[in-house]
Parts: sequence; structure tokens; C-alpha cells
Amino acid sequence: MLYRENGQFKTSYAADSQILPIRQDRIAMALLLAAAFIVIPMVSSEYLLRAIFIPFLILSLAALGLNVLVGYCGQISLGSGAFMAVGAYVAYNCQARFEGMPLIVALLAGGLGATVLGVAFGLPSLRIKGLYLAVATLAAQFFVDWACLRLKWVTNDSTSGSVSVANLNLFGVSVESPQARYLLCLAFVVVFALATKNLVRGHIGRSWMAMRDMDVAAAVIGIRPMQAKLSAFAVSSFIIGVAGALWGFVHLGSWEPAAFGINRSFDLLFMVIIGGLGSISGAFFGAAFIVVLPLLLDKVPYWTGLPMDTATASHLALMIFGALIVFFLIKEPHGLARLWATAKEKLRLWPFPH
Repeated sequence: MLYRENGQFKTSYAADSQILPIRQDRIAMALLLAAAFIVIPMVSSEYLLRAIFIPFLILSLAALGLNVLVGYCGQISLGSGAFMAVGAYVAYNCQARFEGMPLIVALLAGGLGATVLGVAFGLPSLRIKGLYLAVATLAAQFFVDWACLRLKWVTNDSTSGSVSVANLNLFGVSVESPQARYLLCLAFVVVFALATKNLVRGHIGRSWMAMRDMDVAAAVIGIRPMQAKLSAFAVSSFIIGVAGALWGFVHLGSWEPAAFGINRSFDLLFMVIIGGLGSISGAFFGAAFIVVLPLLLDKVPYWTGLPMDTATASHLALMIFGALIVFFLIKEPHGLARLWATAKEKLRLWPFPH
């Protein structure tokens, strides 16, 4: 009975087109942001911040970028791990070769570097689609893996191929503590999520969705396929590149090319599919599913007291994880975001059936 819209009248176009038109949603979002910015850094342990919250935020940002391309524009991509790697290595080279470069500038430069690669490998989308486009973007993954291993200047002439960053600071303030790293990632996620939400609600987002639904009809009504598809690749790659820079700088601190392998691309694609294609909230639901569920499954044998060795528990967790993915794809192909939207709609109409 509390989730109703009675008495909430829209008297202007701005009020009618706002992101959260229902007052209860605005209050819930304000409380969620307050808890994320204030409560979690104060009460969470170092393990929770480093092992759960920081990876969840960065992977949510990467899934958000991939959802722009796959969910909103309908272009299949299997090279998101490569775009993360480019973002991380470009940001590293900016800080290593340009002394005194601010951390924010380096992270955004990583996103710009990923944008260049994304547009380059997005050019085939003008001629091919579906499985062929997926193979073309997969080529980006193998190309970046080869470049990071063979081109010494990418790793700043590192003999082992691994790089590391230390003494991170933002405007003179150290970003070494888990709380500071968490708040930095959270700020990036909030800004990019808000920007993406506004972007997909405008004419650019509508052109993406028109290309996704029927590209021939979209071209007939005046939408330029080249501009729509390449802009989706550019925006998606930029967000994924920034997420890759955060993954290397904030989460790992020291990494090698294997940290952004093909498995990372598949994980991001699973996040988008499970969370919900064409949904901003789906990126967060998918990231939570991928990050939190394996940790919980690993703990089940210890909580239940079942005698099970570590290897068996690990394999059992993978089996259950895969079965749950198949279950969600069969029962709700539109992802967890659709389940959340359906639950909200039922709350708005309860106790009425329609």
C-alpha cells in the first residue's frame, strides 16, 4: 500500500520526463546512495571492500558499457576484455611516461584509448552482423593479448610483462586505503550510470534502439547506421576502458595481460545477459550475480558442515553456478532486471490483479 502514486501529479514536461517519476523511487534511491557513500565505508571490513564491493562496482561499470552496445544497440561483442586491457595499459603508460599526470586524467585517457580501438573494430559492424560480428570483435581480444605480450613499450619495457602502480593520490589526497578506493570507484559508477541513463533516453539512445530492433527500417526513417553503430561502439568502449583502468589501478595494483583474458569478456557478457539486456539496473544485478554468488557457493560446504575437500567444493560451485545461469535464461530471458520491474509493478497494483 505504500508504493502508490496517488496524488503525484505532473504539471510540467520536466516533471513528466524525469528519470524517477515516482516519489517513492526517488526516496529509495536517495537512501541507497546515502548508504553506499556513508554507511558502507564506515561499517565494512577491509575484506568486504577489497573482495566484494570494489570488484562489484568496477564490473558493474564494465557491464554498463557493454550493455550500451549489446543491449541498446544490438551489436554482439566478445572483445570487452580487450577494451578493459587497453584502458588499463593506456592509463598506466600515461602515468609512467608523463610525470605528475593526475589520476583522473590518466583513467579517462585509458577510456579514450579503448574508444579508438572500439571504433576501429566496430567498423565491420557496418557490413556484418550477428555471429560474424562476434568473431570480428573476438579478433580484438587476441590482437590485444598478443600486443600486450610482444610489444615491450606497452608494458614500459617490463621483462616479465607485468606492470604495477603505487602511491595513488587524487588532488593531493591518498587513495591507498580500501575506503578511499571504494569511494573513488563508487563516484565513477554513479557519474557514468547517470550519464548513460540520460544518453539512452535522448535521440542518441533512440537511434541505438531503432538499429537494434530493425536496422533497415531505422535507415528508412532517416537514422544513419554508421553514426548510430560507431557511436555505440565508442561510448561502450570508453566506459569499458575506464572500468579496465580502475580494475588495474584500484583493484589489482599489479597485473599482467592474463588479467584481461577471454574469460573476462565472457564474464561481462554473462553479466549483461543475466542482469537484463537494455537495462541500466541490469548491469548491477548481473555484476552482483557474478561476483557474490560464487563466493556464497564456496561457503556452503562449511556452513552445512558437509565433509568436502576444496577441489570438490570448487567444482560443485561451478556446476551450480552454470545451472543457475541456464535456469535464469530459460525462466526469464530478459534477466533479473525484468523480474525486479515485474515485482515493482505488482506492488503498484496490489491487491488488484490488473
